[in-house]
Amino acid sequence: MSILVVGSVAFDTVTTPFGEGKEVLGGSATHFSVSASFWTKVKLVAVVGDDFTPAHRRPLLEHDVDLGGLVVAPGRTFRWVGKYGYDLNVANTLDTQLGVFAHFSPVVPEPWRETPVVFLANIDPDLQADVLDQVRGPKLVAADTMNYWIDSKPESLKRLLARVDVVLMNDAEVRQLTKEPNLVRAASAIRSWGPSMVVVKRGEHGVLVFAGEGAFALPGFPLEEVLDPTGAGDAFAGGFMGYLARAGAVSSDSMRRAMVYGAAMGSYAVAGFGVRGFEGISHADVTARVREFTDLTHVPAAEPIE
Repeated sequence: MSILVVGSVAFDTVTTPFGEGKEVLGGSATHFSVSASFWTKVKLVAVVGDDFTPAHRRPLLEHDVDLGGLVVAPGRTFRWVGKYGYDLNVANTLDTQLGVFAHFSPVVPEPWRETPVVFLANIDPDLQADVLDQVRGPKLVAADTMNYWIDSKPESLKRLLARVDVVLMNDAEVRQLTKEPNLVRAASAIRSWGPSMVVVKRGEHGVLVFAGEGAFALPGFPLEEVLDPTGAGDAFAGGFMGYLARAGAVSSDSMRRAMVYGAAMGSYAVAGFGVRGFEGISHADVTARVREFTDLTHVPAAEPIE
């Protein structure tokens, strides 16, 4: 099944203790699209400025992302400037220039309105709801959000959650939205509002998913080098949703496998600035990393203790 993604395409300038990337291709929809494209066809709806050149399109086109919904508006593409210290879970925003993104009103092309899987990347929850008003009968809808929308539009966000199947947030956002310090109770509260699955992203510490009658946890992949964590969560979402779209159904087993594929894609994302971490990565590479994850998390059956 193909995926429709709506979100941001941006130029990021990122400084970490390990280097700097200047005006690299980023944005939530970009990271998601490149990651998900390893598993299924991705249709991208976003807006960029007239400074977005054919060279900027190339990484998306090389991954066969359909740019039929990418609107070019007069003005400058969204820009974000951030800095990380040695705690790579914390980003310090130094500058944000919304540019044409400030007036983004997503329009889903008519032929795409029956796309079976929809991912609402991190944008205004009212705009996310508007996208859902445009699509017809999707089989699976997932949404991401952030602390800004939790603070500024909590009721809009809760109305949106009633319409989605999967929500992805980091652990701080889950606690912030529910005002509940315990993640288990917090996830239960969110599921009572509508989503059947809550994916809690925990940065380098991995991911925790609440679905059905229980939960499933996966550690972060141990890496010797992390250059840029920006977009890792979106890359995880791309691998996660891309695998589920490829599987064609959501079950306990497919969900757990999707987490591993998502974590594998996130581990590649942090290896370069912007989407450069995916350069030269093949399906065989991803398959090998998934096997490494399987070995990392495998626990042999315990022998009975007499």
